[in-house]
Amino acid sequence: MKSQNMINAGRFVSEQGDVNTSQNREKYWEKNLSKAAKSICTRDDKYFLHQNLSTPVMNVLSKAHGIYIEDMEGKKYMDMHGNGVHNAGFNNPQIIQALKDQLDTQMTFCPRRYTNSKAVDLAEKLADITPGDLCKSLFCPGGSEAIEMAITLAKQVTGCFKTISFWDSFHGAGFAAASVGGEELFKGGMGPMMPGAMHVEFPNYYRNPWGFDNRDEVDNEYLRQIKTILEREPGVAAIIGEPISATPVVPSQNYWEGVKVLCEKYGALIIFDEVIEGFGRTGKMFASEHFITPDVLVLGKSMGGGLLPFAGIVTKDRYDNLENRSIGHYTHEKNALCSAAALAEIEYIEKNNLKENSAKVGSHALSRLDELKQKHPLIGNIAGVGLHIGIDLVKDPKTKERAVEEADCIMYKAMEKGLAFKTIEGNIITLRPSLTISMEEMDQVVDILDETIGEVEKGQFY
Repeated sequence: MKSQNMINAGRFVSEQGDVNTSQNREKYWEKNLSKAAKSICTRDDKYFLHQNLSTPVMNVLSKAHGIYIEDMEGKKYMDMHGNGVHNAGFNNPQIIQALKDQLDTQMTFCPRRYTNSKAVDLAEKLADITPGDLCKSLFCPGGSEAIEMAITLAKQVTGCFKTISFWDSFHGAGFAAASVGGEELFKGGMGPMMPGAMHVEFPNYYRNPWGFDNRDEVDNEYLRQIKTILEREPGVAAIIGEPISATPVVPSQNYWEGVKVLCEKYGALIIFDEVIEGFGRTGKMFASEHFITPDVLVLGKSMGGGLLPFAGIVTKDRYDNLENRSIGHYTHEKNALCSAAALAEIEYIEKNNLKENSAKVGSHALSRLDELKQKHPLIGNIAGVGLHIGIDLVKDPKTKERAVEEADCIMYKAMEKGLAFKTIEGNIITLRPSLTISMEEMDQVVDILDETIGEVEKGQFY
């Protein structure tokens, strides 16, 4: 059983998502789950290891399609989370057909030391669509492994072992990935982590500790943190971060250009983790296109078409000089079935203008949410780009105290009205739907948020 301190949703246990052992979760189960669903949840609880964000579960799903997930009773929810895999929609028929076609070729798993046309086609496609001079790929099963490959590459290329990454970031649960991640949830109690993993704060214009309103002043202070480490801790191999944070916080282009100048001066590589943001989510194919081209681009989640686990890195030709090392060496490195899913996903995004839809619908959503901010005192800040949006809920607009309990109540109320989303850092509602979402569907999302936030402001807690 979790301790009462864990149940009380302290900042650390809720930093990556909503707490799954809260009293509100128990109320939700009691009010909404059928006898059959409760039975499956009980079996899930019995046979899976318990962990925050996972087991115990919220509900039992029977299917997922487009922007929707559906429970055992046939109730549909517009899903704003999707674990980031559903850029082209859940169970996209064209991606499923591509996998069926690939299965019929009898070329699915490809043993190491061999290659296949689908894997090569994917690497060629990524060289074509990624920004700048990124052109060399390496694939693996998941984003955590891809981060580890990127770190290993940077260390081997530079001959250095230290890294700089950001507090409150998530880069995966593997040892190196958790080390560069900035969340206690994934490394508390682990003892010494990867040597040389140092952290700085991610630029935050709403919650910066100095109370600055001028973005240039904020950027300069955050850049000063990085410069200080680079000067006083020589031997940094890489700076690792999401170009836009998961919450999200959208840095200025000036910030990332400043980071690039520092990296060039001190010999460090820039690694961008676009496991969440890649493949159209921010209105461009890759979020880095809003800022700078990194030395290593990390991809995952939707890269598997929402159907298969697949990830990888794309880097520059000049870093392809480690033939005497293996920085990945994963069994499914050139899996043809996974490659077919990735190619079908990219093709669907391009043919259906999903990055353009992300920009258009996202801009509309941000405009409507800004209107809600004027209406609801609970909304402290709206941030985002494309379909990567965060709503920072506060108890007091002046103190910016995080409205954790209120956010939790709003989440469960919204679920009952057919809207599913995840909270981050306890109080931030995140909206990351499929890029296929329509303007009308997004209006429904905002309408439900308007209604549920208003109810909680009136004291109608869950």
